[in-house]
Amino acid sequence: MLELARRADSVELKLTVPAADHRTAIAGLGLDPLEAQIRQVFFFDTPELSLNAAGLVVRARRIQGRPGDTVVKLRPVDPDSLPGELRESPNLGVEVDAMPGGYVCSASLKGRASAGDVRAVAGGSAPIRSILSKEQRAFFGAHAPDGLKLKELSIFGPIFVLKQNFTPAELGRRLTAELWFYPDGSRILELSTKCGAADAFQVAGESRLFLTEKGVSLHGRQETKTKAALTFFAKQLAAASAS
Repeated sequence: MLELARRADSVELKLTVPAADHRTAIAGLGLDPLEAQIRQVFFFDTPELSLNAAGLVVRARRIQGRPGDTVVKLRPVDPDSLPGELRESPNLGVEVDAMPGGYVCSASLKGRASAGDVRAVAGGSAPIRSILSKEQRAFFGAHAPDGLKLKELSIFGPIFVLKQNFTPAELGRRLTAELWFYPDGSRILELSTKCGAADAFQVAGESRLFLTEKGVSLHGRQETKTKAALTFFAKQLAAASAS
């Protein structure tokens, strides 16, 4: 992982908190929902999750008090396999995501989109390509399954999200908490922090100790927010087409 991280731009350490421990974790960490930023998240894929199978993620977000954003993400990826021109793009971020039991390196090509434009796409009055940059559309075309067009993708969402950044005095570094609310009432609480490759193991150890002292379980089943969203909406689409 460290060898891979040295060739990436950053490392993000993540932990999914078991649902039964959400209240304890929120109280122990002193999180305040009134201080959280509200977000709406949309994913785009086929009902069969063809993009997910190819390691490609297309996402758009509406963000309270800020412009929205979009991303086309490829994972897993070898940083050295990316074209030089793309690797030098200010819109590209290469990051190693590490969580208990595994890690993956991803390349995320980011773009901006207004909240209104994202809403128009979600409502079906504008095409998906309208909120993606030329650079993002080219990245999609290079890695999507042969013949699959943006206009053929379904909308997966919205998902309501609360995000809060906080810096515990005992830890001395910024943590991020994201609470994702899925339409069936389930939730995912993810805690994360970013660091450089050289500091990854030290940061992981310090963060682990801090969270343990706050009563946060480190042994729950790790589930990514994206996978949970895609799985939920794919089942929903399948049920709708069968009825």
